[in-house]
Amino acid sequence: MTRRPENLNELIDELRQARDELRVQMHLAAAEVRDEWEVLEKKWGQFRSRAERVGEATGEAAEEVGEALELVGEELRKGYQHIRKVL
Repeated sequence: MTRRPENLNELIDELRQARDELRVQMHLAAAEVRDEWEVLEKKWGQFRSRAERVGEATGEAAEEVGEALELVGEELRKGYQHIRKVL
C-alpha cells in the first residue's frame, strides 16, 4: 500500500511525477490503456484547477474543497497505478 501524502503539495508532486513517467511509456500502450489515460488526463486537469482554487481559498470552504481534492487525487493515483501495472 502506498503512503498517504502529508499535504496537498506533496500529493500534487507525487501525481505529477507518476503522470510524467507514464506519459513517456504511453507510445507503447494498447488502445484500451490509451483510453484510460485520456480519462485520467481530463481528471488531472480538473484536479489541478481545483487545487489552485484551494490555494486561494480560506476557511471552511478550503477545507471542504481540499477533502474533495484528496478523493480525486486518490482516484488519479489508483488510475496511474493501474496503467503502470498494465505497461
